[in-house]
Amino acid sequence: MHRQPFRETPQAQHWDALAAHLAAAGLPLATSRAPRQFATGYANLNYLLELDCGRYVLRRPPAGPLPPGAHDMQREYRVLSRLWRAYPLAPRAVHLCADEAVLGAPFFLMEYRPGIVITADLPQRINRPAQTAYIAEQLLDALVALHRVDPRQVDLHDLGKPEGFLRRQVRGWTQRAALAYRQAPSENLQRITTWLAANTPSEQGVSLVHNDFKLDNVILHAQALTPVGVIDWDMCTRGDPLFDLAVLLSYWTQADDPPAMHALHQMPTAASGFPRRAEILSRYCEAMQVEARGFLFYRVLATFRLAIVFRQLYNLWQRGAATRPESATFDAVARGQLHIASSLLAGEFE
Repeated sequence: MHRQPFRETPQAQHWDALAAHLAAAGLPLATSRAPRQFATGYANLNYLLELDCGRYVLRRPPAGPLPPGAHDMQREYRVLSRLWRAYPLAPRAVHLCADEAVLGAPFFLMEYRPGIVITADLPQRINRPAQTAYIAEQLLDALVALHRVDPRQVDLHDLGKPEGFLRRQVRGWTQRAALAYRQAPSENLQRITTWLAANTPSEQGVSLVHNDFKLDNVILHAQALTPVGVIDWDMCTRGDPLFDLAVLLSYWTQADDPPAMHALHQMPTAASGFPRRAEILSRYCEAMQVEARGFLFYRVLATFRLAIVFRQLYNLWQRGAATRPESATFDAVARGQLHIASSLLAGEFE
């Protein structure tokens, strides 16, 4: 995807109820243009609103029952109403509605950051290795800048519980796996979860953790290709920053990767110019002055997490809460990631 696209047929909301709510909050909707739904994103719903005071994004969770801890709009609002002060790439959140009577779920409004969003494929005009290398450098710099933010500086010093973060990640994703695969168990699940539980290290540091930092969650300036915004903060917490890096690398496909990695089709990092995963790890450790000891655990956990996320998205599609056609393939993608996690354990994959 290139310039932020909109859906031709947006998922309807209770616009009259929204208009009344916003008017009462001193944020009246403009009548010049109806809300438009962004086409990117597999679960949470995002709409561009024209208000009398400017353009804002409304963000709300998908309909129906949700996985534990996911799509937390109140957490995301708390983060984005504070983080912009020290991390300018975070759009500022300006209004939270926790009353589910308005739209059927909590929602919030945040600044609109125009730009381009690169998903699985590069725009045609980005076709030189120097451009892709620059995008990778900017992406890594944005992650490092986040991990350098002092949570106390932005009143997020009590967000989450960093002590025991990794053990809670293992326990939480193991529980989500049991729910996601309740109707379709996988033989790899037990092997992976047993290994993770037995090999969980102590945290190597504490920072704000985005929890899904990847290229299509970064809005780029259309010409300069520099980041102008980082989005999708509903799982943000304080924890071990190496997990954030491992999540990014779980999406980072290389040209010589097996088919299961290419089936992800999430980031165009197999294109010429993008560095390899090992180089990104080395650059990050140098920038943050940390060691990459025990990074296999982080890689396995992040890959396992990705398998569960795709299975959850497939389950949303099965019940009609996700409508993008590629969601029908996500069960196979999830099983491919379980295979990758097992290959990491066996030393058969980098």
